Amino acid sequence: MTGENLTYGLLAALAIGLLHAAYTDIKRREIEHYLNAMIALAAPAYWWATGMQFWPDIAIQLGLAFGVFAFFTIMQIIGAMGGGDVKLLGALALWFPWEIMLTVVIIMSVAGGLLTIFMAMIHTIRRSKHKLEIPYGMAIAFAGLWVIGERYINHFA
Repeated sequence: MTGENLTYGLLAALAIGLLHAAYTDIKRREIEHYLNAMIALAAPAYWWATGMQFWPDIAIQLGLAFGVFAFFTIMQIIGAMGGGDVKLLGALALWFPWEIMLTVVIIMSVAGGLLTIFMAMIHTIRRSKHKLEIPYGMAIAFAGLWVIGERYINHFA
C-alpha cells in the first residue's frame, strides 16, 4: 500500500470513527473513551503516512492538540460541553494542522449553534421538564467530516 493509499485509508477510518461518535452521542449523549483513544492512537500512523518529521511537524501537532484540549477543558468546566466532546476535539487536533483545525472549530461552532437552536425549539415545543442536552459530538463529527470530504472534493485546488 502506498503512502497516499494509506493516508486515504486512515482518513476513511477517522470518518467512520466520527460517524460512530455522532451516533453514540445522539443515542446516549456519550462518546466512548475507547473511541477517542483509538482516534488519538491512530494519529501517529497518519503522521508517518503523510511524511511528517518529528521536528517541527509532530511537535507542533502535539502542541496544538494540547492547546485545543486545554481550551475545551475550560469549556467543559464552565458547562459548555461534555468530557467526551473535549477528548474528541483533542484527538482530532492530532490529525489536522492548525489551519484545518481552525476550520474544524469554526464549522463545529456554526453547526453546534444551529443544532442548539433546533433542539431548544423542540425542547420548548414539547414543554420538556428535563435539562436540555445538546449532542455536540454531532457538530464535531460534522466539522471533521467536512474537512475530510473537502480533501476529496477540492483536491484540484
